[in-house]
Amino acid sequence: MEPDQPDTSRHATETPSRLGRRTFLEACAGAGLATATATACAPSSSARDTARAAASHLPEAERELTGTADWRIRSRGADMAIVGYADQVSVTPGEEVGLHVSTTAPSFRVSAFRVGWYGGTQARLVWSSKRIRGRVQPESRLLSGTRTIRTQWPRTTAFSTEGWPEGAYLLRLDTEDGHQRYIPLIVRSTQVKGRTVLMHAPATWQAYNHWGGYSLYAGPSGDYDNRSLAVSFDRPYDADGAEKFRVYERAAVVLAERLGIPLAYTTGMDVHRDPNLLHGATAVICLGHDEYWTPQQRQHVTSARDAGTNVAFLGANTCFRRVRLEQDGSRTDRQVVCYKSSFQSDPSYSKQPALVTTDFRESPAPDPESSLTGVLYEGYPTDAPYVVHSANHWLYEGTGTRAGEGFDHLVGVEYDRVTPEAPTPERLEITAHSPLTCKGKRSHADSAYYTLPSGAGVFATGTMRWVEGLMAGTPDGGRSHGMDTRTRNFVTRTTENLFRAFAEGPAARHRPAPRGNVTEVYKPTRDSNLAGR
Repeated sequence: MEPDQPDTSRHATETPSRLGRRTFLEACAGAGLATATATACAPSSSARDTARAAASHLPEAERELTGTADWRIRSRGADMAIVGYADQVSVTPGEEVGLHVSTTAPSFRVSAFRVGWYGGTQARLVWSSKRIRGRVQPESRLLSGTRTIRTQWPRTTAFSTEGWPEGAYLLRLDTEDGHQRYIPLIVRSTQVKGRTVLMHAPATWQAYNHWGGYSLYAGPSGDYDNRSLAVSFDRPYDADGAEKFRVYERAAVVLAERLGIPLAYTTGMDVHRDPNLLHGATAVICLGHDEYWTPQQRQHVTSARDAGTNVAFLGANTCFRRVRLEQDGSRTDRQVVCYKSSFQSDPSYSKQPALVTTDFRESPAPDPESSLTGVLYEGYPTDAPYVVHSANHWLYEGTGTRAGEGFDHLVGVEYDRVTPEAPTPERLEITAHSPLTCKGKRSHADSAYYTLPSGAGVFATGTMRWVEGLMAGTPDGGRSHGMDTRTRNFVTRTTENLFRAFAEGPAARHRPAPRGNVTEVYKPTRDSNLAGR
C-alpha cells in the first residue's frame, strides 16, 4: 500500500516576510547581488523581490526568526520503534529527498529542524509532513566479502526542499505513539565566496555507525577482526540517529550562527567531489570529529589553504584515515571503504597504492596528516587538563587566562600533538601544551597555529572534546566529561576569536604572526609515538 504523501505546504515556504535592512543587505551581498554601494539592494522596486527570493535560502535569512523549542528527542522507544535513512547525505535547496523508514507504529510524521542560534532555542521547524503510513521493512543484508550491512528498503516518502535555507538539519521521525529518531541532512550551499564553510563529516559518522551489528571498528561480538571493510549509507544510524553530529558538530554550528558571520554549509563528501567547491571561501571549519577523508578531499582542502583560505580543526584525530567512496547499489558515493590494517587485501593495493585505504601515515603511500593540520594524532584514551602555553596569543584574547593555567578534562578522549619528526609546517606556534598520560605513557597534547605565504592561518585544537566543551554545564552537555562552566566560557571565547578572525580573510594579513616555538617546547627525540588505533 502506498504511504500518504507529506503535506508539502506546511512550513515549506516559511521564509521571513520582512528581513531587517542589515540582514537583507548581507543576504544580497552573499548571493552576489550587491554592488559597491548599498543602493544595489534598494527597497523600492521589483528588483528587491527578486533579490529576496534569491537570498532567502542563505543562512542570513534565518537570523531574525524565532526558533522552535520542541526539537529534541523525548523518547527513542525500542530499537526498531522507528528508524530510517535519507537517500542523500546532502542536497541543495529545492532538491528532493527520499526517506526509507521502518517502524512498528501504524503511522509517523517527519519534521525538519534547522540547527542555529534562534535566540538560544538552537533550532527552527522549517517543514513538517502530515501523517505517513508506517510499515516494518525487510531485514538488512550482510555482504560477506566486505561484511557490509545494507538494507534494500523501498522509499517510504519523498519531499522537496524548496524554500529551505542552507544549513544543518535534523529530520525527526515521530511515531503516533510518541517515539522518535533523527536523520541528519545537510542542505549545502551553492556558493561559498567570502564565507566561512562548515564542513560536516558524514564519512566519519558512518564509519562509527554500528547499526545492524557492524562498523569499521567491530563486528557483532565487538571483535576487530570481523569489522566491516566497507560501510553503507543505505542503513539507519545507530543510537538516536544523529549522535556524532549532535556531540561533535551541533554546538559549533549554533555558535557560528550566533556570531552572525557569513556562513556556508557542505560535507567532506561534497568537497571530495568538487575541486572548486572551496574556491574563494574565507575559512573552512573541520568540526569535532572528522577522521575519515578521501585523498581528493585532503587535496582540495590543502589547495584552498594554499590559495588563502583559513582552516580550523576543532577536534583531534582529523584526516587520519584514508578512505574511498564507492557506488552501493545504483547510486554513487553511498559506501565508505577503509581496509585499515588489512590494506593488502584492498583491491587498490597492487594497482593504485596511493589510494589504498589505511591510515594516511602508513605504507604503501605514507603521507602523515600533520603536513596539513600541524599536529599528529597520537592516541587514546586520555583525560587531562588543557594547559595554556602562549597566553598572549590572539586566540585567547578576552579569556583572562595565564600561561600554565589548566582547564580540567578538556583534553580527551583522543588527542594530537606536535611531532617534530613528522612533516610539520614551518614557523608553527604551540599555543597549548598539556601534559597527559595515555596507556601508562606520559606525553602531551598540543594546540597549534601556523600561517602560509598565501596568508592563510591554520589552527588545530589537538583535542576531541573542544566542541563538547561548548556545551559543558548545559542541559545539552550530557557528555561533558566533568568539564564545567569555566571551561565552557574559555572554549566559547577562544572559538569566537577564531571564527571572527578567520571570517575576515587570510589571517596572516590582520593577526600577529605565529611565534615559532616548537624547538623551545620540544627537544629533538627519536621517539615519535606515532602509534594510532
